[in-house]
Amino acid sequence: MNHAFLLTTLLGVFSVIGLIAAEPGPDKGRYHLFKPTPPESMREMSTDRPDQTESPFTVDAGHFQVGMDFVNTTFDHDRSGGGDVRAEVSGFAPLNLKVGLLNNVDLQWVLDTFVRSRVEDRLAGRVDKASGFGDLQTRLKINFWGNDEGSTAFAMMPFVKWPLAKSSLRNGKTEGGVIFILGYELPAGWSSAVMTEADFVSDGGGGYDTEFVNSITFSHDIVGKLGGYVEFFSVASSAASASWQGQFDVGFTYGLNDNTQLDMGCNFGVTRSAPDFNPFIGLSFRF
Repeated sequence: MNHAFLLTTLLGVFSVIGLIAAEPGPDKGRYHLFKPTPPESMREMSTDRPDQTESPFTVDAGHFQVGMDFVNTTFDHDRSGGGDVRAEVSGFAPLNLKVGLLNNVDLQWVLDTFVRSRVEDRLAGRVDKASGFGDLQTRLKINFWGNDEGSTAFAMMPFVKWPLAKSSLRNGKTEGGVIFILGYELPAGWSSAVMTEADFVSDGGGGYDTEFVNSITFSHDIVGKLGGYVEFFSVASSAASASWQGQFDVGFTYGLNDNTQLDMGCNFGVTRSAPDFNPFIGLSFRF
């Protein structure tokens, strides 16, 4: 079966599931894209950033939310196999645009608006540079419980990366997967979330490998509207040549108001196969 057709079909199936599952209660269940949730009934803003663990909460029906980096850069120095390769990849204003379809379902478009890459092979004396438009994803988040009340929340998020024309920054292949997120409250004002994800990625030879992503994050208010988090993030692949990747992440958030949040942080590789470090600064807002 064609993988593009399969992934698109799965997204449609999950959309139907989301519509069927949309029974959040008598108060907010009547709101939808064309009948927005009143401002006084909106839940506290929750973002899918700055940590790599997604949030189990959706955008309120009929409202929009944007999460974006001003800039993020990934640095890596690969000495495996006797090589000496330094890579630097920067993303400028990558964004995630969300719209609340129902009280427990939102639709998202994730866009790499401008990417600049520089890879230097010091042994070969070669530098490869590329820049331009990156990838585009469509994601559908379905919250099954805990959106508006309770000490736990659970959501599922299938996604598809569309096969834009192949370039030095894009592989031109349809890829996708599904994410499961469980959030829960802890004592002493702490909160946490765990995520598990299965991605189906091109192997470069006409087939697909499976990548398994797992993470756990802990967050707490520090003072006033300043909060912080720590996180562990890992990636394992079914590809025979792939190595397990682990990262330790730390970051901060600052709420400017109920609808706007600044953030900054850095992800640090703790295994050789992971990128060395990835600093970023960004913004989320809703309307």
